[in-house]
Amino acid sequence: MSRRSGILEFAVLGLLRESPMHGYELRKRLNTSLGVFRAFSYGTLYPCLKTLVANGWLIEEPGSTHEDAVPLAGRRAKIVYRLTAEGKEHFEQLLSQTGPDAYEDEHFAARFAFFGQTSRDVRMRVLEGRRSRLEERLEKMRASLARTRERLDDYTLELQRHGMESVEREVRWLNELIESERAGRDLKGSASGGSAQQDTTTGSTGGLPRPGDTPRTDTPGDTAT
Repeated sequence: MSRRSGILEFAVLGLLRESPMHGYELRKRLNTSLGVFRAFSYGTLYPCLKTLVANGWLIEEPGSTHEDAVPLAGRRAKIVYRLTAEGKEHFEQLLSQTGPDAYEDEHFAARFAFFGQTSRDVRMRVLEGRRSRLEERLEKMRASLARTRERLDDYTLELQRHGMESVEREVRWLNELIESERAGRDLKGSASGGSAQQDTTTGSTGGLPRPGDTPRTDTPGDTAT
């Protein structure tokens, strides 16, 4: 299984943990709520769903229709996908993992989108791992720029600086999130705009973005209270 396929399976299980959905609704949630999947088509999603069903993590159910509704000729009823108990257990296992893959760009975005279902200690390890990964990247970028600065034209140099500034912004954003997690402070939800009390025993995230919210890495000041 490729890394990208693994991320897609993780996201599908996470969304279906909220509620059962049919394929079109699931694709729309992936495309609009989890920006990392905007390029995914149903042709990519369908084999993923079939794999999850074959593994016993999802079941297929006929979609509900109004009792007076007359089905259109030649049109099949929509299939609704529901998470099984085994699928929920598997997703919770994935959610608890904090290995290097969790720090990579695409996987981190998917993991962060489900921080609302993640315990605080796991959130901290993922955030700190992501920060360390970016700090290593930033150090390499600075070293590379120092070596090649004299050979770069103004536009290429500006592009290099822009890339460094983007990484620096995300590091500052991560610093704020980590500090808030350590202090147990509330954060404003990126979708609802409200806040809730964090619970250190249940893993509740308080105002952290809930499943379906898109993490914003370009405006760190928006996430702090």
